[in-house]
Parts: sequence; structure tokens; C-alpha cells
Amino acid sequence: MDALLMDSKLLTLSFFWHMHQPDYRGADGVMSMPWVFLHGIKDYYEMPWLLTQYPNLKATFNLTATLMEQLALYRDPLKYDYFLQLWSKHPSQLNAQERQWLIKLCKSSQFETMVRPMASYESLYCKAEYSDDELINLEVVFVVAWCGNYLRQENSVVKEMLQKGKSFSQNDKERLLESLCAFIQTIIPFYARLQNEGRISVSTTPYYHPILPLLIDMENAVAANSHTTPPQRAMSLTEDAHQHIERSIALYSQNFNQKPSGFWPAEGAVDPKSVELYRQYDLKWIATDEAILFRSLGNEDRGNLYKTYDYEGITIGFRDHALSDLIGFTYRFKGAEDAANHFLKNLESIYDENDNPSVSVIVDGENAWEFYEKNGFDFFNALYSRLEMSSWCKTATMDEIADTKRHSKLEKLHPGSWIHGTFDTWSGHPQKNRAWELIYQTKRDVENFHGSVSEETKQKIEEHFLASECSDWFWWYGDDHASDFASEFDLLFRGRLIAIYDLLGIAPPANLFQAIISMNTASAFWVKPSSSLTPVIDGKYSSFFEWLGCGSMDERKLYSTMDRVRGPIDILYYGHDKKAIYVAFEGEIAQVDRRGLKLLVILEENGETLEYDLENLTSPEKDTVAIDERLEIAISRLHFGDMRLFHLRFELVRNTQIVQTMPGNGALCINLDEHYAANWFV
Repeated sequence: MDALLMDSKLLTLSFFWHMHQPDYRGADGVMSMPWVFLHGIKDYYEMPWLLTQYPNLKATFNLTATLMEQLALYRDPLKYDYFLQLWSKHPSQLNAQERQWLIKLCKSSQFETMVRPMASYESLYCKAEYSDDELINLEVVFVVAWCGNYLRQENSVVKEMLQKGKSFSQNDKERLLESLCAFIQTIIPFYARLQNEGRISVSTTPYYHPILPLLIDMENAVAANSHTTPPQRAMSLTEDAHQHIERSIALYSQNFNQKPSGFWPAEGAVDPKSVELYRQYDLKWIATDEAILFRSLGNEDRGNLYKTYDYEGITIGFRDHALSDLIGFTYRFKGAEDAANHFLKNLESIYDENDNPSVSVIVDGENAWEFYEKNGFDFFNALYSRLEMSSWCKTATMDEIADTKRHSKLEKLHPGSWIHGTFDTWSGHPQKNRAWELIYQTKRDVENFHGSVSEETKQKIEEHFLASECSDWFWWYGDDHASDFASEFDLLFRGRLIAIYDLLGIAPPANLFQAIISMNTASAFWVKPSSSLTPVIDGKYSSFFEWLGCGSMDERKLYSTMDRVRGPIDILYYGHDKKAIYVAFEGEIAQVDRRGLKLLVILEENGETLEYDLENLTSPEKDTVAIDERLEIAISRLHFGDMRLFHLRFELVRNTQIVQTMPGNGALCINLDEHYAANWFV
């Protein structure tokens, strides 16, 4: 705290890592998905552990109630985790459906960063069918691949399994599971100890991670985006909002022997009425996104971002979206040292241009790291070591920042969330609205029920309603996110409402048994080329036939467990002929300020970078660039020599700022020997 009160100029950096999983429990109390377990062994202990390696650094961690509750269930994993129930059995005991679902999960890891580094996992991953012994091996290497660096360094069973590599037995599985579940029980106590030592502060979120402003008043969806269509016959669920806050405070108090000082509103969703609720429960601070600040102030002067604000007695930290997204999405493409240097340069620019700036970097604390090599270990060590040595930048927890009392007054708070400043991720689309309408329908049916209901049944009904209001269900509805497990999420949501009717002893409406979601899959974002092409590079939406047969990548469908402000490019189209590679970038590029804007094309095989000046429309020799309605480039094949298969990455940059990195899944694979027939659709 003393550092925060010094007269000399200082940049105060607040790292805020958000840890959350939805409630995967069905009416039977069993978790249907294993993500709490998997992130438990990979991220939840590892993130604060990495911080403790640097004594002068501090951070804030947000642990949601549903995450904390489900972590506690691993005292009896075979009772509460369906995946581990199957995983623990000998494969000969599984039926065909169980076996296929287990294999599907064991092949769901990120290939480049989690599968390929383990030779035994890579060889098993590529198989279509498995003997019982092979499936045991797949089960073990899958779980070991999810073990973080702390476990790989400190856990004797994990180290033994890594060294053994293959030929695992049922006994190996039993020992591994016992060791990992014992480890999971140390996670929450570790956070409590670090908070007591003043190294971190721990916040939480309304209980089932609901979008509180939409619970209180669905018209907030329209206030945040006037083009949104709200669900029909909406109801105010303010009493449920109170329940979410009260229950979360109670659970936090059980785990940390004190009440929380601050909340991360689920998805950074705020409005004046929800902030008033937080104030009523004596919370000191919340945090949200810069888009909310700019809309509240009516301007986008970034100098205003690097302050903390007081709104109606609540301190609010506003997230620097660009800096946060660099860590969450961009730096996985860079070497650890380069990424750390780039981050520090960005901080230095903020320091130079502002008086005692306060910078909030708020990032999903679990889902980003599986895209990094070694779970981000090298990156965090490079970043933290530089910050540890910095004399002009000091880290602070949100509790400390709230206690400084040096806050600007915020007169107005615009409704919105950390995703584009709107609530469109959870309302507006017919599927999302349908989910809300089913909640309202069930609420009305319960209110109109005239039979007798015991107090125990009332509590169970309330629990199911609160669980159905979780933001995650609405995340997977619509076409803005995709998952191979979307149908499972849909079943979990509708199952909560069906259970309410079952408790009342009345038949659930037929529409609750109808799937809301269409079968979205994570592969939908990428369409491969079906023929060669030779388009005119003029930046115009040309004739249909000019780009006929091109491949495409839809950036809007990526990062399904996370979200970001992608930048101006929504979709890229690509193809080639005997002379060049052709790429078209479509989105809002025509409206972008092109001063100082460049497109970098990076050849991953050798690191060569081609630079296209988008302000002056200049390009490397033999290449072409054009901007009109969209950005189009032709890249001469001479740049690639004898290479027939290579990978391209694209960066929009302005000075040191990375505006957008594409494609979001890593790199665009160009195969000059493409066998197009395999990509035809009839």
C-alpha cells in the first residue's frame, strides 16, 4: 500500500484473473462434464502459484460460486463426476455409447500445445478405433496432458506417469485419480492463505453467474443496443438477483472466513440497478470493460480509462480491452520474451502519456493458456520477471485500489457488458430469447400452481430457477459461439426447468423436450477451398464467380469459451493459382482509420514477414494490395520458393499496437498440392 501513496509518478497495474465454470450438475447432482476437474489440475492452483514466484507482485483472482462448489465435490469424484465414473472403469465395462463419448472427450485437447508435445498422446490421438489397452493409455495421457506445470514439477505420481509414457494399467489410473483429487482439495485453501498474506485479493460473482442487469430488467438489452429484439413477455426477476448475491456472499464467507470486498459481475455486466444491489450488500468495488466507461462518458478519450471511478459509492475498475486481449489471444503466437517486451512497451506508453495511471488488465484466467506452449509458463515468467524489476510500475490488488479513495466521480453508468458493451451474447437471437421465454413460462406456471408444496420442494425449485439463469447457457445459443458439446449444454439448461415440473408433480410442457440449439460444431468456422481461383485484386465485392471455390475462415465463430473485440476483420477468404496466393479480408475495414496501418503476413516456417502499407497501398515486389469495400492482397508464390505446404499468419498493426491477429485459431494452412475433390460439397 505504501507504494500506492508515494508522491513520485507511478503506474499502478491491476491484474485480474477470472476463474469460472458453469454448474454442470443435473437434477441428480452429478456433473455431466469434466471441465472443473481438468482446469483444476491445470490452472486454478497454477495461476496463483506462478505469481508467488515473484514476491513483489500482486493480483486479484475471481472465483465464482459454482466453481468453488464443484471443486469441493472432488472429495468423492466417482459419486459426482460422470466423466471420471466412466474413466475409472476398465474399458471392457463400458457400453458402446459410453466408450464413444469418453473417446470424444479424450480427443478434445488442443492439438498443437497439449497433444503433439506428448508422443504417446499424438500417436493415440490419430487412431479411429482403440483396443482396451490402447483406451487405457489414451485415458491416462489425456489427463496427464491437462496437468499443469506445478503438478509436473511437484507431484510424484504425475512425474512417474510422464516418465513412463505408455503401457499404463488400471492401477495407474487409480493412483493418478487419487493423487489429483487430493490435490484439488488444496486449491481453495491456497487462495485463502495467499489472501491472508496480502499477496492477492479474492473476489466472487453472483451465485450462478447470471447476467444481473437482464434479470432485473430485460429492457437493459435494448438500452445497450437499440437494434436488439428482447424476449417476449419478459419478467423482472429482481428477487432472484438478490438470491444470487446473498448466496455467493455466504459461500465465500464459508471458504475465506470473511465477506468479499468486491464482485466481478458475470461477464462484466452492469447497470445502475445492479450496482445499487451491490452497494446494499456493502461491496466496495466491481470491475467491467472500457466500453461501458466510454459510453457512460459519451466519448472515447483513452486518457479517461487510466483512472478508477466512484459510482454511487462503489469503486469501479475499467478493463483495458486491448492490453487484456493481447494476453488472452495474441501473445500465444509470440515468443515469451517478445511478448513480455511488447506488453511492457505498451505500459510505458501509458505511463508516459498519463499522470499516475491505473491500468486494469482483466482476463479469463483458465481458458487462454491451453493455446500457449507449456500452458503459458514461459510467458508468465518472462512477464512477471520484468514487472518485478520495474521501478515505475507496481502491481496492486483491487482491494488495495478501492482503499486508496483516489477516484474520479462517475455521474452516469451505461448498461452493458465486457463483450462489445452490449448484452447481445445473452439475448436478441431467437435461440437466446427462446431460453429466456422458457424460464418466464416456467416462472408463471409455478406462480399459478395451487397445490401444496413443502418447504424442501420450494428450496429445490428455487435452486433450479437460479441455475437456469446462468449466463453460460445463453452463451452457447445462437450462432456467435460454437462447441462440440453444445447439445449437452442445451440438455443441462432444459433439464433444470423440466425438474421444476417434476417436483410439482405436473407434466412439463412439450416445448421443454424440444432442442433449442442446432448442432453447432467448432469446425463450422473453416471452409477449405474447392478449386483454384484467379480473382482481380481491386478491393471490391466482385462477381460471385471471381472467388468461386475459395476457402474461408469466419473469425466470429472462434474463441468459443472466451470472447474478444476481434478488430475490423470478420471473415477472410483465400485461394491460389499457379502465380499467387489470394486473400480477401471482409468486415469493417473500409471504415478504419488507415493512417499508419499495416498488414503483416508472417510465414511461420521461417519467420519471414511481408509488409503491406495500407495507408499508401504499397506492397512487396510482385505483390498487389487494394482497399475499397474490403481489403484484398495477392502474394506472389515466389516468396515461398519450393515450399508446397506452409502456414501464414496475418497481423493488422499500427505502430506498436496490434489491432488484430488472424486467423484466431493459429495460422492459415496453404497446401499448393490441395486435392480439391475432398472439399467439395453436394
